[in-house]
Amino acid sequence: MLYIIFVVVAFSASIIGAICGIGGGVIIKPVLDMTGILDVKTINFLSGCTVLAMSTYSIVVAKMAKESLVEWKTATPLAIGAAIGGLLGKGIFQMVSQAMGEKAGAVQAVCLIIMTVGTLLYTIKKEQIKTYQLTNIVICVVVGLILGVASSFLGIGGGPINLVILFFFFSMPTKTAAQNSLYIILFSQLASLFSTMATKSVPDVSFVLLALMIIGGIMGGYCGRKINKKIDAVMVDKLFIGLMVVIILINIYNVIKFSTI
Repeated sequence: MLYIIFVVVAFSASIIGAICGIGGGVIIKPVLDMTGILDVKTINFLSGCTVLAMSTYSIVVAKMAKESLVEWKTATPLAIGAAIGGLLGKGIFQMVSQAMGEKAGAVQAVCLIIMTVGTLLYTIKKEQIKTYQLTNIVICVVVGLILGVASSFLGIGGGPINLVILFFFFSMPTKTAAQNSLYIILFSQLASLFSTMATKSVPDVSFVLLALMIIGGIMGGYCGRKINKKIDAVMVDKLFIGLMVVIILINIYNVIKFSTI
C-alpha cells in the first residue's frame, strides 16, 4: 500500500508538472508530508529524485524530437545559478532540520504557502502586469541562484516560482516558460543530489520505493508531454491556478500538523 500511494503521487504530480512546467515536486512534497508516512528528509530526497528524473526525460525527449522551446542563452545562465543555489539551499535545509527536527516541515510549509499565494495572485493578474526581457548573463545567474536556493530548501524542484520569474523577468509565453522551467529544475536538482551523495547524507530509504517513484515520474513526464501538446496556453493557466489553490490548502494542513509535533 505504501508503494502504491507513493507511485500514484509521483505519477500524477509529474503529469501536472510536465504540463505546467512546475516539475511536480511542489505537489509531491506537501502531499507526502501530509501522509506522515516518512520523515521530512526522506520525502525531500524522494521528491527531488523523482523531479530530476521527470525533468531530465522531458528536456531530452523534447530536444530529440526537435520540439524544444528552451531559450538556451537565457536558460543556461539561470540553470547554472540554480545549480549553485541548489547546493546552498541544501545546506540551509540541513541546518534548519538539525535545529528543528520534524518541525522543519512546518517552516517549509509556511514558505510554500507564501510562495504559492504570491504565484497565484501574479498568475491571475499577469495580463495587467508589465514584464521585462533581461539579457545580462550576470543578472541571469543571480536570478537562477535565488531560484535554486528556494527550490532546494523547499524540496520542490522549482515549481511555481520558476514560472513567475520567467513570465516577469523574461516575458516568456506559458508553454515556453514551462520547458525553460524544467531545464532550470534539472540543474538545481542535479546539484542537490550530488551534494547529498558527497556529504553522505542520503536517507535510509528502500531502493525499490525510490526506483518506483522515479519510474512513476518518467511515466508522468511522458503523459504530461502528450497532454501539453493537445491543450492551449489558456487551459494550462487554468490548470495551474486550480493547482495553486489545492497546494495552499494542503500546506495549511501541514503547518498545523508539523507545529503540533
